[in-house]
Amino acid sequence: MTTTPYRGSVDGLGSSLPLGTMLPAVFADDDLAQRFVGGLDDVLAPILSVLDCLDTYFDPALTPADFAQWLGTWVGAETDGTEPEPRLRAAVAAAARLHRVRGTRRGLAEAVRLAFGAEPDITESGGAAWNARPLGPFPGTPRPHLHVALRLPDPTPADRHRLDALVAAARPAHMPYTVEVTASERTPER
Repeated sequence: MTTTPYRGSVDGLGSSLPLGTMLPAVFADDDLAQRFVGGLDDVLAPILSVLDCLDTYFDPALTPADFAQWLGTWVGAETDGTEPEPRLRAAVAAAARLHRVRGTRRGLAEAVRLAFGAEPDITESGGAAWNARPLGPFPGTPRPHLHVALRLPDPTPADRHRLDALVAAARPAHMPYTVEVTASERTPER
């Protein structure tokens, strides 16, 4: 059974703003009052620590791993929670940039690379060409289609399902597509 880490009291964490020093002079030497606000300091210290470091919680490279997952939902990062921490942080950091190129070949390739750590092979039916003569042939094929092939060291059926969901979300909306996940060729060990 795995447990979810929660933020809470941190043993030995001192308060950046101890309440005992802010009490009126009459309570400065009162042991009961100092112990009482000392208990409040223990409770408030993690909150004050988070507030003091709040800007780092919004930086994918510095934020705690569990907050990076939550931050990924804010920016629409293409993650599923199973990726290693460095890949999660990279996907969250790249999310805004990927939204600008969403629906393009470059955007799709980058989303797949961030999700799987491997470069996809993307084949599409469209094309662009220029011709000085009017009424020239149209580039590409008449029927739109997108095919994404990915080679992974140890592919699983879950990888194909994840690639399918990722391509469905990141492709141009009008484009029918197919996906393929195969095992990459291994070099023989010497």
